[in-house]
Amino acid sequence: MKDDVKTKDTKLAEAGKPPAFPRPGGGAGGGNGGVVRVALERPQRQATDDQPLWVAIRQRARAIGFENYRRFIDRVLCERNPSPDSSDEKRLAAKAGALDKLAGVQAYELLKLATQVFLLLECGVAINEEGFSVNDESNRLGQPATLADLQLHLSNYLGDPPRLPYLTRILNSALAGYAETDNAFCEGVFQGRVIASDAPCLLELVWSYWHEEGMLVQSINAVSMRFQNRLKTSGQDPLRNLELDPLRPLANILWGYIQDEPNRLTVRRRAYEYEHQYGLPLYGKAVPSIMPADRRSKFVEGFHNLLYRCTIFFKEDDDTTVIADGFALLQALREVHLTLAEGAHNQFGDLPWVAREQMLIEQWILARSEMRDFLQGRPMVPYAEGWMSQVDTMKRLHNWSDVTVTHFHDLASLGEQIVLSIRYGDWVAVNDPQQAINWARYWRPEIQAYIHAYRAASGVDLSTEPVDAAAPSVHLRDRLAMQAKRI
Repeated sequence: MKDDVKTKDTKLAEAGKPPAFPRPGGGAGGGNGGVVRVALERPQRQATDDQPLWVAIRQRARAIGFENYRRFIDRVLCERNPSPDSSDEKRLAAKAGALDKLAGVQAYELLKLATQVFLLLECGVAINEEGFSVNDESNRLGQPATLADLQLHLSNYLGDPPRLPYLTRILNSALAGYAETDNAFCEGVFQGRVIASDAPCLLELVWSYWHEEGMLVQSINAVSMRFQNRLKTSGQDPLRNLELDPLRPLANILWGYIQDEPNRLTVRRRAYEYEHQYGLPLYGKAVPSIMPADRRSKFVEGFHNLLYRCTIFFKEDDDTTVIADGFALLQALREVHLTLAEGAHNQFGDLPWVAREQMLIEQWILARSEMRDFLQGRPMVPYAEGWMSQVDTMKRLHNWSDVTVTHFHDLASLGEQIVLSIRYGDWVAVNDPQQAINWARYWRPEIQAYIHAYRAASGVDLSTEPVDAAAPSVHLRDRLAMQAKRI
């Protein structure tokens, strides 16, 4: 057969005609030595209306993060003479007065009030200049994006009056016929909770859940017990031999925190709401057994299935010989969206706000230099936020877990952003898989980082089959039991 082909090519060459089968390095056209260059590129991205919402979610997550919160509190509690061109929050700091004149629980009351003001200033659906990166957003969106353009697109997406399409759908269907009112004590829909221009606050209770699993609350509770000169009911207290002298400058704050205990959420109250919104149980001595009337039993399975579908999509999307299909992503997004909507009742909106307020205060107390001097952590370990070292130190002292709180913090902050983008997107009305593709591409860094943090914390890889449907607390409890056997 080869001889026949060569003979035919030879005859064609002698007749001045090109060979019947072009060879590498030669061929018809003759340009560039006859080399045909082929470029494999991904299809161009098609913009969708909901992309500015994702930008707002990421920016609000940074705005209400701990480091921004600590800077705000430092201005309120420490700054005496704000500059004439200071912002509103700095003028609030000027009204705080000298802290050294505050006795008893007054210092803590000021801290609590300042935390509430901080959340009011920073929560909501908005995009502003602070922390905005043109290059970062342009890379994520796959096209040039300026602050002015995104603000305009977000305004168009919200409409007039400014309102998320998801909430508009609810008001036009489930809440049709109810009066809209600003008065919480009148009949009708409380406008400030549902349809105000700066509502909803972009907070998710899953943020509090992961910090709870990371032993944030248990750490501050242990310090509070030692500060009150109270021993644990059973077992050896590792804080018993630690001197409290380093905590004296923080005494008023700790005193106020302890006295405010009746007004704080209990772990059982949070546990019931974790079950209601996400079907996430807590295991521990403080919650030996709870009986929830309603729980989202399918959330974990649906959410983990979505993450697994994302890993498949990322592999296909990276392969330039394949046009990745977003249909499976769209269906998985709808499933999780509907499950989250079922849990948006009871204390939805209220309890995440209160839990965030209280846990931010706890993080601020643990991040104080007095607390670092008291617990004597490991200064050479790099932590993203100042309170983390103290929590890891407390975990080592009590043999709670050998998994660093860094992974739990990543699960909290990344998981919150991902869940917010699913909850407040109008996924029920979406029929175009391109919208799901845009969502996966935009949130790819958060999704992949979440999968890694979940494996580091629980030992379960969400990027492989079968899709894990067990609650995270089950895996964490099993890992803790294995750790106890090795000690």
